[in-house]
Amino acid sequence: MALQGINLPLAFNGQEAIWQKVFQRFNISGSELDDFFGGPAFLAWSRMGNLHGWGGPLPQSWIDDQLVLQKKILARMYDLGMSPVLPAFSGNVPLALRSKFPSAKITRLANWFSIDSDPRWCCTFLLDATDNLFIEIGKAFIEQQFKEYGRTSHIYNCDTFDENTPPVDDPKYISALGAAVYRGMQSGDDSAIWLMQGWLFSYDPFWEPPQMKALLHSVPIGRMVVLDLYAEVKPIWITSDQFYGVPYIWCMLHNFAGNIEMYGILDTIASGPIEARKTENSTMVGTGMCMEGIEQNPIVYDLMSEMAFHHEPIDVEMWIDLYPTRRYGRPISALQVAWKILYSTIYNCTDGVSNKNRDVIVAFPDVDPSIIMIPEVSAKHQYINRRLSERGHLKEISKSYDQPHLWYSTTDVIYALKLFLDNGDEVSDSQTFRYDLVDLTRQALVKYANQVFLEVIEGYQHNDIKQVTFYSQHFLDLVKDLDILLSSDDGFLLGSWLESAKRLAKDSEQEKQFEWNARTQITMWFDNTETEASLLRDYGNKYWSGLLQDYYGPRAAIYFKYLLASMVKGETFPLEDWRREWISLTNKWQSSRKVFTVKASGDALNISRWLYDKYLQNANSQLVYRLLDYHAVKSASM
Repeated sequence: MALQGINLPLAFNGQEAIWQKVFQRFNISGSELDDFFGGPAFLAWSRMGNLHGWGGPLPQSWIDDQLVLQKKILARMYDLGMSPVLPAFSGNVPLALRSKFPSAKITRLANWFSIDSDPRWCCTFLLDATDNLFIEIGKAFIEQQFKEYGRTSHIYNCDTFDENTPPVDDPKYISALGAAVYRGMQSGDDSAIWLMQGWLFSYDPFWEPPQMKALLHSVPIGRMVVLDLYAEVKPIWITSDQFYGVPYIWCMLHNFAGNIEMYGILDTIASGPIEARKTENSTMVGTGMCMEGIEQNPIVYDLMSEMAFHHEPIDVEMWIDLYPTRRYGRPISALQVAWKILYSTIYNCTDGVSNKNRDVIVAFPDVDPSIIMIPEVSAKHQYINRRLSERGHLKEISKSYDQPHLWYSTTDVIYALKLFLDNGDEVSDSQTFRYDLVDLTRQALVKYANQVFLEVIEGYQHNDIKQVTFYSQHFLDLVKDLDILLSSDDGFLLGSWLESAKRLAKDSEQEKQFEWNARTQITMWFDNTETEASLLRDYGNKYWSGLLQDYYGPRAAIYFKYLLASMVKGETFPLEDWRREWISLTNKWQSSRKVFTVKASGDALNISRWLYDKYLQNANSQLVYRLLDYHAVKSASM
């Protein structure tokens, strides 16, 4: 981070140990915090007050070790000249506090993505910022951190209203809340500066200009800094008169949930921060990155990390010309062409859609297949031969399931992949090239898989058992082949994720708990019933070898099994039966102890070439050819 110029990093590790000591002062025991802290994989949501207890309880050894780690992190940050941002009290409190302080203004928040508002996990408790107890706890938390760490940068993050709507929209009340939140920090540190996410202004329609201005002006100017969290897509600085005079940081969010999807908006990244800084009376004080997950799309983070050092917009075409040489270590003109294509397609998303990966393989539709709308059969050959980006002219797919996001010509991207494959021998020794090649091959194949799925659905809706059989098997074969592709690079292995979680454990029980946390976060959470899937299923989906072969493939096979059975019996699709078996598969998979490799195997270049020849050669007409193959098989069997 220091080498990239980052000087204001979040430093949130170890705070559960601080909270233990703080709440002890208010007569809350360690056992009473067991259903307050989330599990290791869910601490981000627990800390924001979205859920409680899910994945826990946290072992004391985890809490202690994280505090030790935090002290090492802070020492290193200070050594590098950084100003670490510590957490502050946002009002999120354990249930036990209500019984200890019955007169305190503590309210239970609304359900946050739970199926049936199960109080074991949802509907956390919020202490009203205007209550005197709020100031006491806020002060105690700041003081305890200073006691543990010995110093502070005086900058604290606090997001009381993150996806939690205030109970009253009166600007005076909002102003009083904001002032009280800040007093909680200031009472422990006279020099406190409140760093606040601006996500609430994008996410919640509650925040009209009067409410927004009331919150921002509840703190003296200069004592609050706002993160314009999603500025590359939905900049708030433009619509808020630059946060009504409050300093802000232009931030790129880019990625939700660590999903693996090639995606970006390079032109906006290269010009947005400069435009914001140069605007008249600008209150912008920096640039930032606020992704939910990293380890994907290196080009996006490479460019964004430069923006703090530029005073003029970057010429992205010139920058792209140099990129493959920098990344792979030698200039190859064909790869420069390939990256220009990727820049104008994948990395030029301007439709304003939040890119949460809903490709069919990793986010399988949980709907009755009869309600999924597909293109007219009469337009079938035209439809398949068209560029997939032109599908807006056809009948729109039903919004009954999350339609996969597609904003570019797949034909162009497949051509870029061909350039990678044709010139790969010259840079096959480059680890960064192999990673990019696997990722690009994956991107092309999963968009193709979305179309194969529609062929299955069309066969179902036209009662064509052989078409459903043909394409469902084709889909499952593709999932298996994708797993082989992903296994060829260390950056796409499920085993690395699971083993890193298990290594933190002190004993076999902790290892089991930590592995369950890791498996659950990437599949289905935060709750479900026997026949009703979690509303947060596949939120953290990943294209990882092992996950496709062991979970995504079997899940799709269950759906196709019920699809075919319903056709044979002449009955409607048994949605509840499908859900029951899928949820059972998920629960068993999350509790499984199956070990997956942490070492890549196979030649990425050869595997990519094989898959290109098998699935993507003549990509415009590939599905037509397969359809003709299917009809030939069908005719031969009649």
